[in-house]
Amino acid sequence: MKPPGIVFFVGAGPGDPELITVKGLKCIQRSDVIIYDRLANPVLLDYAGANTELIYCGKQPNHHHLEQTQINGILIEKALEGKTVTRLKGGDPCIFGRIQEELEGLKELGIRYEIVPGITAGIAAPAYAGISVTQRKVAASFAMVAGHLCHGNSISEEKWKAYALGIDTLAFYMGISNITYIRDRLIDHGRDPNTPAAVISWGTTADQRTLSGTLQHIPELVRDHGVQNPAIILVGEVVSMHDQFAWIKEQPDVIYS
Repeated sequence: MKPPGIVFFVGAGPGDPELITVKGLKCIQRSDVIIYDRLANPVLLDYAGANTELIYCGKQPNHHHLEQTQINGILIEKALEGKTVTRLKGGDPCIFGRIQEELEGLKELGIRYEIVPGITAGIAAPAYAGISVTQRKVAASFAMVAGHLCHGNSISEEKWKAYALGIDTLAFYMGISNITYIRDRLIDHGRDPNTPAAVISWGTTADQRTLSGTLQHIPELVRDHGVQNPAIILVGEVVSMHDQFAWIKEQPDVIYS
């Protein structure tokens, strides 16, 4: 019986395939099996070996190609076969990536694993739009928030107050469906309605689009332009950098307000 293999949890980066780390790319090249997400750029799979087994496990709102328990089981199964496995996750594997759930079974069985960090969209998409999420004298704090969980009473009033008044720059992931609620909660807890805000969709890819305006009006911009996930909602004074420092050419039909 073969000894167990190893599982690499690799951050694929935010979309631009050139933003993967050198170590992440080496993991792809040496793997027997790659289990990859929807937001991992498929171009990266071109670096896999000819005999590498590719398993898609992408998730969309209300539709999972494979359930999380199935993914956990496949990781264990393939590793117990003595194979080198890469679990390729969009962005960084430790940011909203359910990595703990996938590690638990490996840990229990003594299967080796490594975590290879990746560049997360909350930093990269703003950078491609000319926005630095921190800025001297303007923004000394930055937070990433799971926007799809921002509804009802899932976040305490104390946390909303902290988001609104205690953090300079906020990046909401997967929050488009809740953007009006997010706007209302921030304003209700003291954030200035005129705070610069932006929505950046398909960040770092050829399809990147940026809509910028104010916190008060950002939900209407999203609705009027039909923006859908994947997108980052960015709130903070740093968003004002976009008009001056945007350095990539985006889709010509984007209107900035």
